[in-house]
Amino acid sequence: MTSIVFELEGKLCSGLGEGAKFTQLEWAEREFLEKLGFSPYPGTLNLSLAGSAWANARSRLHQAVGIPIVPPQGFCASKCFEVLINEQIEAAAVLPDIADYPTDKFEVLAPVAVRQKLDLQDGDIVRLRIKVK
Repeated sequence: MTSIVFELEGKLCSGLGEGAKFTQLEWAEREFLEKLGFSPYPGTLNLSLAGSAWANARSRLHQAVGIPIVPPQGFCASKCFEVLINEQIEAAAVLPDIADYPTDKFEVLAPVAVRQKLDLQDGDIVRLRIKVK
């Protein structure tokens, strides 16, 4: 199967804190470890993306199978994709299956505290290489 790689840039922004709760749920942590090969640092790296390159990538990501994250009843499903952050940190983009999920929002799971490791602040530009099979 051929892989497509998207290279995108997004602006780092603060989230609502929901990612930290989600990544620490027992079932979610188990799914991530089994399917992504790592336990995520509590929370997600939140990026704001816009423009035609992002619109194209988002469309392809929604159509792709990705790595399915299967929740217990009462939680939303999601899928993940391999990501390389700033050419340094292997991580995973997570796309929740939520109808009204903001089109400019992009969340990334990583095994480390990305902000601290790369000395990033809100407003910084983050480069992503996203692999889609």
